[in-house]
Amino acid sequence: MITYQQGILDPLPPLARYLIFSLRQHANPAQSLQALAHTTDGSQTVVGMGLSTVQKLGAHIEGLRPFPTFINAGVSTPATPAALWLWLRGDDRGELLHRTRHLRKLLAPAFMLTQVVDAFRYGSALDLTGYEDGTENPVGNEALKVTFVKGRGEGMDGSSFVAIQQWLHDLDFFESLPPETQDNVFGRRRSDNEEIKDAPLSAHVKRTAQEDFEPEAFVLRRSMPWADAWQEGFFFVAFGHSLYAYEAQLKRMVGLDDGIVDALFTYSRPVTGAYFWCPPVKDGRLDLRALGIGS
Repeated sequence: MITYQQGILDPLPPLARYLIFSLRQHANPAQSLQALAHTTDGSQTVVGMGLSTVQKLGAHIEGLRPFPTFINAGVSTPATPAALWLWLRGDDRGELLHRTRHLRKLLAPAFMLTQVVDAFRYGSALDLTGYEDGTENPVGNEALKVTFVKGRGEGMDGSSFVAIQQWLHDLDFFESLPPETQDNVFGRRRSDNEEIKDAPLSAHVKRTAQEDFEPEAFVLRRSMPWADAWQEGFFFVAFGHSLYAYEAQLKRMVGLDDGIVDALFTYSRPVTGAYFWCPPVKDGRLDLRALGIGS
């Protein structure tokens, strides 16, 4: 029996929409979340609860904490906490629009929609620079082990934690760089996605080599490009059975471990950052028992 939100593991959809909600003042979110649970199975719409929502309900999710603000050498990771995050997955933009309308009305008594970001799959899961994302994602049983909580009882097992960041790219600057320099930003060749053994220590693959941390810092990446009429970038999404792995990688990217800043910051910067807890699934619906909702 599947106890996790299936959309977390499923391949990236052709189109996606991220919805960010805040809590309305003096609102009790329990009823709105119960309505959401009855209409959502975690497949086409993945749901994440923010710390403010958990606290408003008088609940406690061990491991959920505020997003960290790291600052070093002219780069920073902003924290933009939110009450609720929905990842809408699909292949029809019109359907995503109408699903957004339905969910906004369903949640309106307690939640206010504050941000909508439209995303899309580019090629074979590429960033807009043309480089592949998630090359070293765990698969099969390893993906289950990395992504989902286990051994903490009903209401928690099958849940997951997710870190999100919206990155804003300067593609004009990146495209002005020589091809070799572009490859060295990532530490992989764009032509064949092979890792460059003698890449600089600032290369992204060297900053985030998951097996180089102690303990190892593996996450399941489910990021997608985003764009509007004026700007574009990457919406980074990383799931894990805890927030340790993502936070360890982010800290090293900023250079707080050894002073070396990830070369990604030369052409891109994060403009948002938030953590959420993604509840498990029971009988085909969201299981909110850990929040004191349902039975």
